[in-house]
Amino acid sequence: MNILICPDKFKGSVNAKEVCNAVRNGLLAIHPDAHIESVPLADGGEGTCDLLTEWSEGSHIEIEVHGPLFSPVKARYGISRENDTAFIEMARASGLTLLKPEDRDPLLATSLGTGEMIADALDRNVKKIILGIGGSATNDAGMGMASALGYVFCDAEGEILKPIGENLIHLRYIRTDAVHPLLKSVAVTALCDVTNPLYGPDGAAHVYGPQKGAGKQAVELLDAGLRNFRRMAHKYLKTSVDFPGAGAAGGLGAGCRVFLNATMEKGVNYIIRKTGLQEKITHADLIITGEGKIDQQSFSGKVISEVIRVGRLAGKPVIAICGICEIPQEETASYGLRKVISLVDSHTTPESAIQNAQAKISERISEACKNLPGF
Repeated sequence: MNILICPDKFKGSVNAKEVCNAVRNGLLAIHPDAHIESVPLADGGEGTCDLLTEWSEGSHIEIEVHGPLFSPVKARYGISRENDTAFIEMARASGLTLLKPEDRDPLLATSLGTGEMIADALDRNVKKIILGIGGSATNDAGMGMASALGYVFCDAEGEILKPIGENLIHLRYIRTDAVHPLLKSVAVTALCDVTNPLYGPDGAAHVYGPQKGAGKQAVELLDAGLRNFRRMAHKYLKTSVDFPGAGAAGGLGAGCRVFLNATMEKGVNYIIRKTGLQEKITHADLIITGEGKIDQQSFSGKVISEVIRVGRLAGKPVIAICGICEIPQEETASYGLRKVISLVDSHTTPESAIQNAQAKISERISEACKNLPGF
């Protein structure tokens, strides 16, 4: 039997590669002769660039940059073996997980550190940049990122603005005379897993602002700032920000388009293409995918939904392993999953599942796959 293991990470517990290894161990315990191939996946968020760096046989570069609230942080990014492609995750420098819950404030947060990583990569003469923009603490539309690359933002009096969310509303002029000279020679692809517009009820501030620490008044101020940013980007950069995904990462999606001339791509689709997953699925008898929590969002363009989609096209059965499943089994079947295996059950608490994830994954896979056809 040919088995393909292609999960996402279990966020806060184990990465995708560790999930693959645990599933593999569980399968080999009951079927030692199985032919198993592992392809750890990601959707453009946490872990994406580590996977891309590994697949490119590259290395990591660590530099000190400004964190979300301007304090110094160590951030690393990947560079391919040929030294021509940089793999950067904005969350490493400007991510929500870098802040304590009580310190989160998108009015004061900046994407400056993300720009500093990009600038460092440019100075190394890369020709391509793959930028994952998930997990941000910011709502500055990429002003911070752009500031590190030489863009200058001014208010009505010509004073330079600090590149933070609360200053978007004061933006009246964008200067481009000192932009990094190598920026135009680099092809940037921004990986994004959301389709939110820049502003409005479904935009960056209203949808994601509260989880970043914004209260009602702050959300309204940020949304007004994003609307103003739209006007200034059109006036000075002649670029529209009215496209799906512009609101990703506090408007960094829009910033990637207007400041980096980036191509926007769905993260999981990029990963699937780069790994050749579609072809690997055609050779598999069984596909095992998974993620930390299966809920409705899992079937809206996340890793699991895309694996199911490709598996269906090839007529292959797909099962999923997860930390916890919030959807009834009969409903997951309607989405195309033959079986869902959850670590959390009547005998296992969420805390235990997180702490012992790898052992539990192997154990559950062995139990669940004994009676599947072919075992």
